[in-house]
Amino acid sequence: MQRSRAPPGKRGWRAVSEDSVTTTAAPATHGAWTPEGETPPPQQRVDEDAVISVIKTVFDPEIPVDIYELGLIYAIEIADDGKVKVEMTLTTPSCPSAQELPSQVEESVRLVPGVTDVEVEVVWDPPWDQSRMSEDARLALNMY
Repeated sequence: MQRSRAPPGKRGWRAVSEDSVTTTAAPATHGAWTPEGETPPPQQRVDEDAVISVIKTVFDPEIPVDIYELGLIYAIEIADDGKVKVEMTLTTPSCPSAQELPSQVEESVRLVPGVTDVEVEVVWDPPWDQSRMSEDARLALNMY
């Protein structure tokens, strides 16, 4: 299982440009023949960079910065069977986008090749603050 977590105030994730989202299909794989019968093809490994890239397409409608750069994504777990769990928060518990942002994250992550299931959990601990924003987000919002 892959697990990524950025410590508070740090951006421990690799930078990925939005144009690096891979939408091409993986090469066809076939199972192997054995005397007991054909074995299923190997499971396609979910690419963490692709998951991050699609999350970066989700924007808070009130802020012109994607939720990844805002620091709203706390963790991404990718299981060997293709299940992805995303822990995220919102800027405030009374955020007007509280229903739509997690749904948008789930819908986006489902588009990544190899993903078999997605769970998005909204967490409130630790609470979000501006120190979680990336340098790019700070510059975009004039908060440097």
